[in-house]
Amino acid sequence: MARRRQAVTIKHVAADAGVSLQTVSRVINKEPNVRPHMAERVREAIDRLGYVPSIAAQRMSGSRSYLILALNDRERTIADWRERQGADWVDQMMLGGMVKAAEHGYRLIIELVDTHSDHIDRELAAALAALRPDGVILTPPHSENPTILRRLEDEHISVARIGSLRPGYGFALTMDDERAARIATEHLLGLGHRRVGFIAGPEAYELSQWRILGWQQAMAAAKTGSDGLMARGDFGYDSGIVATRHLLDRDQPPSAIIASSDRMALAVLEVARQRGLSVPDDLSVISFDDTPIVRFTHPPLTAVVQPIAEVASRAVERIINACAGRDSDLAPEIIPASLAVRASTGPPRSG
Repeated sequence: MARRRQAVTIKHVAADAGVSLQTVSRVINKEPNVRPHMAERVREAIDRLGYVPSIAAQRMSGSRSYLILALNDRERTIADWRERQGADWVDQMMLGGMVKAAEHGYRLIIELVDTHSDHIDRELAAALAALRPDGVILTPPHSENPTILRRLEDEHISVARIGSLRPGYGFALTMDDERAARIATEHLLGLGHRRVGFIAGPEAYELSQWRILGWQQAMAAAKTGSDGLMARGDFGYDSGIVATRHLLDRDQPPSAIIASSDRMALAVLEVARQRGLSVPDDLSVISFDDTPIVRFTHPPLTAVVQPIAEVASRAVERIINACAGRDSDLAPEIIPASLAVRASTGPPRSG
């Protein structure tokens, strides 16, 4: 059996260049307090030996860890993975976050933490102690969790809060959910619909209320009532079934429904099929998220496209800039969503 080649370490580089470990670490971390000729010797040794800096070497200076930690809700994320229904929030976040982190020599790590756990502070403290991240990205509903924010502020860790505009510690970034719901509603109103139903997400998510407001604003501007046309789900398929039945069982059911997640939109399609309703002839449907599965439904779903990768990329960039002292602007940043129009929306049936 061939012997595994020994990895080149920072100690090899230091010995080859004839400098201390701390000097090599400072060169790796691009710190200014190294004499030019010594820095050049270190770089030449790195090239000659084919050394690839490790996180441990980068940490030796004691300043930065070059790690960014993204916290996702454990229960919902694991449920998404197990159900294998096409949800790609984590994939998109990794795409945007990891690519941007790599550009700056950082690494992105994702941890799952229970939202409602009594031990959330202890879980978070353990993760922070083990990883010592330079910054943390919070996704809903962690973005509004006071326990998490208090712990991160006490540790003086840069924070990017996705999906929250509440005053608080860190940078706030949103995907403009209020406007997204408004343009989805306006699309249906423009097709001639007047009774546009809305399936909202859970109250624990701040963005759920933004989407309700966007829908209500568009309905009010069109001078058509929205009373009785809203039901609430939990973003999951089963809750979408219940909410759709509630809306379609009304004396005057909606001719179109906007669902606040792709899974709830799939539920709308299923209830329509069960009741013999044609989409979009009898019922138009719009979804939020635009995960891959909605392009392969019958018919393909018109959907709000959430720029998750772009938001994650920007969150990483803001954290890196803050660590370097280049970003102290705490004003909320909005990265707009868009609407992908497909075959699930059309004019209402006359008569």
